[in-house]
Amino acid sequence: MPERVIIEGGVPLRGEVTASGAKNAALPLMAASLLLSGELILENVPGLRDVMTMRRLLEHLGVRCQGENGTISLDASSADMWDAPYDLVKTMRASVLVLGPLVARFGRARVSQPGGCAIGARPINRHIEALEAMGATVWLEHGYVVAQADRLKGAEILFEAPTVTGTENIMMAAVLADGETTMINAAMEPEIADLADALNSMGARIEGAGTGEIRVTGVTSLVPATYRVMPDRIEIGTYIAAAGITGGDVTILKCVPGHLKAVIERMEKAGIVIDKGKDWIRAAGEGRNSAVDIITDPYPGFPTDMQAQFMALMTLSDGISTVMETIFEHRFMHVPELCRMGADVTLSERRAVIRGVKGLSGAPVMATDLRASASLVLAGLGASEGVTEISRIYHLDRGYEKLDEKLASLGGRIWRTGG
Repeated sequence: MPERVIIEGGVPLRGEVTASGAKNAALPLMAASLLLSGELILENVPGLRDVMTMRRLLEHLGVRCQGENGTISLDASSADMWDAPYDLVKTMRASVLVLGPLVARFGRARVSQPGGCAIGARPINRHIEALEAMGATVWLEHGYVVAQADRLKGAEILFEAPTVTGTENIMMAAVLADGETTMINAAMEPEIADLADALNSMGARIEGAGTGEIRVTGVTSLVPATYRVMPDRIEIGTYIAAAGITGGDVTILKCVPGHLKAVIERMEKAGIVIDKGKDWIRAAGEGRNSAVDIITDPYPGFPTDMQAQFMALMTLSDGISTVMETIFEHRFMHVPELCRMGADVTLSERRAVIRGVKGLSGAPVMATDLRASASLVLAGLGASEGVTEISRIYHLDRGYEKLDEKLASLGGRIWRTGG
C-alpha cells in the first residue's frame, strides 16, 4: 500500500524546530555546478525528492556528485553530456535550470520541454527569448529545446513579467557571457539573491540581485567554492501557520525573518502573536484567528507558495476572508479536499471566499500538489475530531524535509503508514 500520513488533530504544537535548507534555492545552486570545472560544495541541502531528481540529472550530464546528510560535493570537471532527457525532466520543472549553464559553458544544450504542471502553465518562452537576445540559436525539436552559441554575448533583457526560473537561468548564462548583461523586471525572490551570492563567491560579477534590475559582467571562468543554502521561507511560513491553527507556541530556528515580511504581516493581522530575532521566529496562536484577505503576488508580495496553507488557517477563523490567486490558474485544487473536512470555501475563477467554521473533522483526503499537501496537513492538525488520512504524499516529500517528524517533535499526533 502506498505511504500515507495519518493525523489526529486537536493538539497545540509547542517547542522548537529548525528550518531546513530551501528547495527553491538548492536546485538552481546545484545547476550552477555545471558552470565551473571544479568542485562546488553545498551545505544545508535538504533531503527532498526534487533534490534527488536534480542530482540524477546532473549525474546523467557527467557531474560527479558525492555526499549526503545535508552536504554534497558537485564536480563538473568531467561533464561530457549536454542532453537533458524527458524521463528526468518531466518529474520536476526546475530541471530547465540546466539550460543556461550548459549553453554558457559548453556552447550547446538539448533540454526536454518540461511539459504540463498541475497548478498551471509555466512557459519557458522568456528563457528562450533571452538566450536568443544573447546570441544563441534556439529551436524546438521533437519536444526538446536545442540551443547553440560559440559564446553568449551580453545583452539587455527586458522580461515581460517577472520569472523566477527565467531570471535564474539567464543570470547563470550571463556569468560566462562576453560583456555585460542587464536584466530588467527581474524576479526579486530571496532565492535569486542567494544564487547570486553563491556565484559571486565562485568569481562571478553580479550586482543588483534581489532587485528588479540585475547587472552581470561576464568572466572567463569560475573557481571552486563552498556555499550554505539559505533556509526555506515557505517551510518556515508553514510552521507559523501550524502554530496558529493549533493554538500552539512554536519557535523556528535558523531562519531569516526578513524573508517573510508579507507572510508575518498577514499572520499577525489574523491574530497570531509573533516575536522574532536575528535568526529565529516565535509564533503563538491565541484562541480563534481573525479573517484576513490575501492576494498572491511576486516577491515581496504574499507568496503563492503560502496561499494554500493560509487558506487552511482561515477555515477556522472568525468571519469571511478572500484569497486572490494571481500567479497560477489552477492553484485551488486543495479546496475540495478541505471541504471534505468541513471547510466552507466557495470558488469563482481565481478567487476563493472562506467562511470560518467552528471546527474541522478528520477525513480521507488526497494531495494534489506540493503546497496543497501542506494545507491538508495543517487542516488535519487543526481538526477537533476524527482522523485525517492523506494519500499521494510523494507531493509532500518533494518540498518538505521530514515534515511529519518535525511536527511530531512539537507534540503533533502525526505519523506515516504503508509503503
